[in-house]
Formats: sequence, structure tokens, C-alpha cells
Amino acid sequence: MLAYESATSLIHRLRAREISASELLRYFLARIEAHDAKINALVHLDTERAREAAAQANGAWSGLPMTVKEAYEMRGTPTTWGIPAFKDNIASRDAVAVERLRRAGAVVFGKTNVPLDLADLQSYNDIYGTTNNPYDLERTPGGSSGGSAAALAAGFSALEMGSDIGGSIRNPAHSCGLFGHKPTWELIPSRGHALPGVFAAPDIAVIGPLARSADDLELAMKVLARPDEIARGIQYQLPTLGDRRLKDLRVAVIANHDLCRVSEEVEARVHLVARCLREAGAKVDEEARPEVPIEKIWHEYRLLLNSFLGGSVPRRVYEERQRAVAALAENDDSSQAVVLRATIMSHFNWLRHNNQRARIRWSYHEFFKNYDVILEPVLPTAAIKHDHRPFAERFVDVDGDSMPYFDQIFWAGISGVACLPSTVIPAGPNDAGLPIGVQLVGPEYGDLITIGVAKLLEREGFAFTPPPGFPDP
Repeated sequence: MLAYESATSLIHRLRAREISASELLRYFLARIEAHDAKINALVHLDTERAREAAAQANGAWSGLPMTVKEAYEMRGTPTTWGIPAFKDNIASRDAVAVERLRRAGAVVFGKTNVPLDLADLQSYNDIYGTTNNPYDLERTPGGSSGGSAAALAAGFSALEMGSDIGGSIRNPAHSCGLFGHKPTWELIPSRGHALPGVFAAPDIAVIGPLARSADDLELAMKVLARPDEIARGIQYQLPTLGDRRLKDLRVAVIANHDLCRVSEEVEARVHLVARCLREAGAKVDEEARPEVPIEKIWHEYRLLLNSFLGGSVPRRVYEERQRAVAALAENDDSSQAVVLRATIMSHFNWLRHNNQRARIRWSYHEFFKNYDVILEPVLPTAAIKHDHRPFAERFVDVDGDSMPYFDQIFWAGISGVACLPSTVIPAGPNDAGLPIGVQLVGPEYGDLITIGVAKLLEREGFAFTPPPGFPDP
């Protein structure tokens, strides 16, 4: 079925003229028409422009049809981030990433759903509604790139672009059985993945691809991973695995942690991948850790994340938070108090925490002199059921224990704050048929290394498996 072929395979078909770009576009549009009513992954279709582009397709990608997360500017289409106040915001240009994809020959024909302000691990908002997981419609596909992941898993698109500050590429990839890549910070310019008036690159956040094959992640990175035009004096030469195989790898494993306990079935998938690597001859070390304790890394991530997020709120909200912090007891070091203080962090304090981040980055730099990748969980559980209660009322059940909702971002955060690349691979379904992923974290600019390891593991069977119930119309 064409719907579940990799983008790489479809490009080969297009180049061989086994199918035309226009025919392939019509094919995906027909699948969306037949099945998206129950998923709600696509929130805007740029059909007429896509048809014109497909009819004139050229470039290395030969007219590959694909979609992008709603948060990207795409000329003539809404860019709302799920925020009702921006429902009439129509982009006048393409984001840098969209422009590069089009120049490569992609036909970008639609946009996919997100949560309000991209600030949730589920994907729903008052403009576009709720996106469902193709493997279980009562569950979320993840967030904030949930529409991206659902579209790929349901066979509505050949390739997708998401973004990630707290796992927003990796969490949906895990929840929908896909491959996803969170790049090294600023490796791909994020210009145009923004609301009006935003020009600066965001702290911690990155943009990157989701796909049904690790080959497709590499395909996308080779088009996208170069500096923006303002940095025209810079060139990237990303290291690769070369001709190394699984037996040549040095792999550290962190299968669980007391700060974010994962379920037995998630931990078992980490050990399953580790066993595959060990049996192939790789050096697998379950004790190795970076010099800076993980507890410290998590602490700095939470502070820097919330400091960045706090800078984007309206002035009145910022002033309300200032008053709330002033009312806190001096010795209140609860999680809520720590986060609240971080949202109004002074520049003086930010500089101190940024210095600690630099220490963390160098700690990982030294660590990766002896290891190629770190194998870790993505989320504590498989995809959760839809839960649209206020954040403070949400908890996640992890084998009978209750976890605060946003503690789930631990596994994304400890590599995110260190600017490290991370590639998610499918590690097999649980007993209920829900996908579970694991992530491969590598050194800064080691993006093609983590993707390379993912390619090797895909050949060992850690591959995308389509959900049932989405036949061709």
C-alpha cells in the first residue's frame, strides 16, 4: 500500500515514473477524505496550489506530497498555534524549512493539528478540535506535533515536520509508532516557525522531521540542516557512522530513573533494544552516566524552560506572576513555587543558569568521547486517553502510581537542555496494540549518528507497523 511506503521509496517511484506527483497527491487526498473525519489530523488543505505544484514537479524529490505542523508559516494559510486570537492570521511567506522542502521538490499540501500555544502533550484546541490516535481513537497521538504523527501513522502524508521543546517531536513519534528526530539546537533554522513579530531563535526549542522510516529522517535532514542566510559564513560537516555496524557501537543505557519512573512495558522495550545491540556485538553499558548528575540536568531544564516560556506571556500575566511570587513563603521550594519563580526569572539569574547549562553541555561532550549514543525511554507510558481537564488536575498512571502530568517531559528535557540530537525509533506495541518508542541520544551535531543507528536498528525489526482500519478508499 502506497500510504505506508517510506518517502524515500515514493521518491524512487516518482523518479522512475511509476506514478506521477499529481497521481500521488490525489491518492493522499482521497485517503484524507475517506478517513480523517475520525482522526482530525489535517486542519488545512492547500489543495489548489498543491495541484499546480504537483503538475510542475521537479527537483530531487520529484513532487513528493507532504504536510507540516500548523505552527509553520506557509504562504496563504492560517498560522494560529491553536490560539483563537490568531485564527485570522494568514501567513504571507513560507517558513525557511517549508521553502527548503519546496525547493527540493516537495509538494507541501496541508497543515496538521496542534495544542493551544503548542503547550501540551495532547493535540486539541478551540479552533480545530481534537486529534485522535490512529491506534486507539480514545487516546491522544501526543503533542505538540500530534497532528503530524497522526497524519503519518494513518497514511495521509509521506513526510512531516514538527517541533520540539519538551518532546513535541519525540512524544508523538513514541505514541504513534514512528521515527522522529529532534535535531541539535539551531541546526535547522526555525525562522518562520513562529507567530507574528517573533524573530529570535527560541531557547531549547528546535524543528525537525517525523517519518515512517529512519531513511526519511536522513533524507529530510540533508535538505534542512544548514545555516540561515544571516549566517552564510558557516558550513556544517556532520559526522556519520560511515561503514560502522551495530557490533562497532558503544551504547550507554538509562532505562529508568526515580525522577520519572516508567512503566514495566516501557522499560522492557528499552532493554529489548539494548539486548539487540548487545547480541549484535555492541558494547552496552547500563551504568555509565554523564559527570553532571541527571537530577541537576532536570533541575536546570525546568528553570530554563519556564524562564523562556514566561517571556512570551502578556505583560498583565507577567505582573500577576510577579505578585504571586512575592506572596510565596521564602522557604517554599515546592515544584509549583520553583516553576512560578522561573517564569519571572531575572536576567542575572538566567545568566547563572545558562552557565550551568554550558557545564552540562561540556559534561555530555566528554561523555560522548567514549559512547556513540545513549538509549533512553521517551515517555513513562504508551499513549494516554484524552484528558482535557485543567493541567493541575491531570495525572498519569504508571503501573498504579500517580505521576504529575508535566513530569512526563523529564526524558525529553534532560537531552533538550543540553542541545543534543535525539532520534526516536518504534520498539514494538504493548499488549493492547499501542506503540512504544525509545530514543537514541547523541553528541551535539551527531544527528546523522543517531539517525544512522536508527537505520541499523530498523533493519533489525524496529520498524513502523501501520494501524488497522485505514484501507485505501
